[in-house]
Amino acid sequence: MNTHVLGLPDGIPRPPPLSLYVHFPWCVRKCPYCDFNSHAVRDGIPEPAYLDALTRDLESMLPLVWGRSVETVFIGGGTPSLMSEAGVDRLLSLIRACLPLRPGAEITLEANPGTVEAGRFKAYREAGINRISLGIQSFNDAHLRALGRIHDGTEARRSAEIALSLFDRVNLDLMYALPGQSLAHLAEDVAAALALGPGHLSCYHLTVEPNTPFASAPPSLPDDELSLAMQEHLEATLAEAGYRHYETSAHARPGQASRHNLNYWQFGDYLGIGAGAHGKLTGAGGVVRQSRQRHPRAYMDQAGTPGIVAEERRLGRADLAFEFMMNALRLNDGFDLALFQERTGLTLQAIDRGLGQALAKGLVERDLHRLRPTHLGRRFLNDLLELFLE
Repeated sequence: MNTHVLGLPDGIPRPPPLSLYVHFPWCVRKCPYCDFNSHAVRDGIPEPAYLDALTRDLESMLPLVWGRSVETVFIGGGTPSLMSEAGVDRLLSLIRACLPLRPGAEITLEANPGTVEAGRFKAYREAGINRISLGIQSFNDAHLRALGRIHDGTEARRSAEIALSLFDRVNLDLMYALPGQSLAHLAEDVAAALALGPGHLSCYHLTVEPNTPFASAPPSLPDDELSLAMQEHLEATLAEAGYRHYETSAHARPGQASRHNLNYWQFGDYLGIGAGAHGKLTGAGGVVRQSRQRHPRAYMDQAGTPGIVAEERRLGRADLAFEFMMNALRLNDGFDLALFQERTGLTLQAIDRGLGQALAKGLVERDLHRLRPTHLGRRFLNDLLELFLE
């Protein structure tokens, strides 16, 4: 096939699957561990003006994706569940009017338990949301206070019950290695989550990120030995309960894996709209990453103009190889070797040096068709990925 007919770089036979990410940047309160682009609500949310900006932003991007259908939509934040029912309906109507959504497309909305209302969630479902991701983090009141969350354990359970009564696909976020957390505390959180019966659990080790309140005044956290014991307990308990550990932090029952996140990890394409949103698109100019203005006011002022782009870069050969591996090696089953060339346009020679070292160290295993991280490689993922840096 002549890839130039499709406007694609040499070596890439077809466009990757396409997703859409929409960023909603407001929260009730900024959590002290959070380094996402989120802003505490002070004088109300300018929802109509922000939706106007999203409209201009999305419309300006359409020439880059003509003829391509969208597989998944993810509305993240911030706290998108602060959006009104009418606002979510307007947003999804905009998306449907501008982009051809695949039948049965996965459409996820992130929610904070402190903002969950049954009537609002029912309206979200009627508007077209078919998957909810709830930022539970913990069911323990003391740990939630230490994390600066606006909900308590009772609200966490109630919000999950509401979501599970209305949606067939629900993810619960849990965090571990929290300030003052013991292995017994974690076991209680895991048991509480399993008792609710969600189809998907995302389990994250708390990390202290730069430029956060936790970075300026670090809390006392579990040591490495205890953190590892927590991780091993999580993995064993969830596996026993029928959840497949398919990605570094993700566990799913059959048919419940996040299709949107899988597209990221398999180096698919995605449009990113909204304040601070990132996108990745494959076209005649190669593979290009782009990010939007981070501050909501700057974003709204610049939406629909070239000034909305805060940063843009075309990925070179070394970037392509590393970024593909950085994503695909998060998957416990790894990736089909043919996918590397299909998504990057490169041959496997581009990763020969790193691959040889990873095999020698026992961090990956390979057969004729597939490359996957070993148990050791999953435990030392950062060390594994560094082998593919040039």
